[in-house]
Amino acid sequence: MPQEVKLEYDPKNMPFRRLGSSGLRVPLFSLGGWLTLGGTVVGDPVKDIIKTAFEHGINMFDNAEAYAAGRSEEEIGRVIKELGLRRTDLIITTKLFWGVRRGPNAGGLSRKHIIEGAKESLERLQLDYVDVIFAHRPDHTVPMEEIVRAFNFVIEKGWALYWATSEWSAQQIEEAHHIASKLNLIAPIAEQCKHHMLHRERAEKEYEPLYRNYNLGTTVFSALAGGLLTGKYNDGIPEDSRLAVQTEKQFTDQAAHLRTPEGKVLIEKIKALTALAENELQCKVSHLALAWVARQPQTSTVILGASRPEHVVDNLKALEVLPKLIPEILEKIEGILGTKPEPWPTFGRPELDAFGGARGRGRAGLLVLFCPCKEFGALGGNDLFVDPPPPKSTCKSNAGLSH
Repeated sequence: MPQEVKLEYDPKNMPFRRLGSSGLRVPLFSLGGWLTLGGTVVGDPVKDIIKTAFEHGINMFDNAEAYAAGRSEEEIGRVIKELGLRRTDLIITTKLFWGVRRGPNAGGLSRKHIIEGAKESLERLQLDYVDVIFAHRPDHTVPMEEIVRAFNFVIEKGWALYWATSEWSAQQIEEAHHIASKLNLIAPIAEQCKHHMLHRERAEKEYEPLYRNYNLGTTVFSALAGGLLTGKYNDGIPEDSRLAVQTEKQFTDQAAHLRTPEGKVLIEKIKALTALAENELQCKVSHLALAWVARQPQTSTVILGASRPEHVVDNLKALEVLPKLIPEILEKIEGILGTKPEPWPTFGRPELDAFGGARGRGRAGLLVLFCPCKEFGALGGNDLFVDPPPPKSTCKSNAGLSH
């Protein structure tokens, strides 16, 4: 018997983009469960966070079997039932690799764990299928053909609609596509990668051929650089902050780095970025950082984290900043941070953009990067608005751009 729908979905003004080469439309901002949902936040507060996100246009929820040892999936599954959300309104993703228990076959990307892990994730989520299932990390101990075939088996069984990768190298993703093409199987449609103002090389340079050759999508995590780009560490490490209380190596290493001379230089740059956000854009530096990632042409969705409902509402103010990211502002950001990757050498030939067009020219279906007119700002043809529809272009610039 179908579950009663208690809460109807209204996308509000959330832009939607296609996830890579697939037909799946995903919201520009989604919500992730890492550390918080099922971890530091359990019970009714989880419901409040997800309900707030859903009511503000977020209908995509990212998870993993390893998040809080499976409890994150359990919490999200419970909340979906309790809120009475229609399954077809939702985009649910999960990831496999680490498993939830110890054992020689309890993790990794063997056919055994991919199949058993997928079934266990669905049980915890109380769902018949997930929309996208990710390989949470590469597995050098398993033949790539076995991995590709196993994820295709999961799709054939109807347990997932698509599969994708997370933190894979460009070479590994290329190999998966090659094998899928050779065997007439489904290739990964997206990569879940770290991408923020301070970490750009992989997403913007290493994956560049994958965007061009396969229209690879990205579901971006750590857009706020673990909290650095919120400005909360501008005056030291607060006692109740993640860097102060978390004991995982990635957090202790980051805390230690901030105390080094290089870390102090970085904080000064973030202070300058904070001043730019507040004085010229009238927003928080966190809003600027999220909008900056969202405007990147390769970004399909930016995964938000939240431990309280108000965090979701505040983060979505980044949508208001997007149209303000005109070329002059972007140049000032680069002047402060200096993190733009060096382009591939052209050996004297005319420089091309990441998608094969002349630098400075737009292309239908992609974000306009360098339009001198301010009508569209950072948004372009890659954004699919559910409500309202995109405005008709009246651009009078002579840059030859395609909005």
